[in-house]
Order: sequence, then structure tokens, then C-alpha cells
Amino acid sequence: MVRYTKEHKQETRQRIITTAGRRLKQDGIDGSGVATLMKDAGLTNGTFYAYFASKDDLVATAVADQMRAQHENIVAQAAPGRAGLEQIIRWYFSTQQRDSIEDGCPNAALLDEIGRSTDTTRQAYTDGALVLIDGFAARLAPHDPPSARLKALGLLGMMAGTLQLSRALTDRQLADQLLEQGIHNALALINAEQHN
Repeated sequence: MVRYTKEHKQETRQRIITTAGRRLKQDGIDGSGVATLMKDAGLTNGTFYAYFASKDDLVATAVADQMRAQHENIVAQAAPGRAGLEQIIRWYFSTQQRDSIEDGCPNAALLDEIGRSTDTTRQAYTDGALVLIDGFAARLAPHDPPSARLKALGLLGMMAGTLQLSRALTDRQLADQLLEQGIHNALALINAEQHN
């Protein structure tokens, strides 16, 4: 019997989490069975319970991981202040971001299902969303980020909803125009803050 190191087990677990995150965004939580999630990671069904207590456990962990990755790769990398927020908005409303669902935003891909998920998954999402909006709020109101949290949450909701709608439209030209309108609306929302 092969004895795997602790590092190997951690790497394998992270591979399951990462591939599950992509699959969940592509096919949805309900549309992704354990067998598919394990196959994506190149593992057998039987090894699943060596890493996770249940599918819900994996879903909550994958949602948390997707939210963390979005914060680290996008929000944390953006410039400080409004310039950074504008960078985030323009990236978010790109056709590339809209068209690559499995690599894209977990909010736009999974929000409706997360709302119907277990408390654990909803908590994992909430924790991740609060980290994202704190990054927005720090750029909206550098001297008093807590004052901008609700506006930042509204911005996240508007961004996710606009992206979902753009993905759902069959008319490509209209879908592209909607992304442009999303940029306009988001910039109007953040610039309104300056005049309050």
C-alpha cells in the first residue's frame, strides 16, 4: 500500500476543490454529481470521502475557494482608489469574462443556486462576498471604508445581475451592449459617491 505524504493529500484536496469550482460554475450545483466532480480531478468516486464529509462540504469549500480566488486574482491586484474600482468594473464587464463561465465570476455563475443551498454554503459565500465588498469599499471611501459597504454590496449585486442577464441573452449584439451599459451604470454608481 502506498503511503502518501501530507503535502500530497493537501495537493489532491486542492485539485478536487479547484476542478469542482470550475465544474460547479459551468454545470451548476445541482447539475454536478460527485462522480463527475471526482472524474474532473482524475480520481475515483471511492476516494471522495477521504477528503470531504459530503457533497455539501465540497460545494461550500469550492464556493469559498472561488470567492477567495476572485478576491486574490482580481480585487487585490487592482490599483487603490477609484482607478482600481474602474479597472475591476471594466474587467468584469468584458466579453471574455462573460463568455468563459467556468473561469469567470462565481457570483454570476452560482448566486441563484447558492440562495437555495445549505447554510454552510451560504455562509461560505457570505464570508467571501464580504471580503470582496470590503475591497470595493476601501476604494470607494479610503478614509472610511465601513461607510461604503452597503453601496459596495449594491455594486456587486448590480454587476453580477448584469453579467447573468448578458449571459442569458441569445442576441449577441444586445448582450454586448448590455455589458457597455453595465460599465456606464457601475461608473455612475461609484462616481455618485464623490458628490454625497
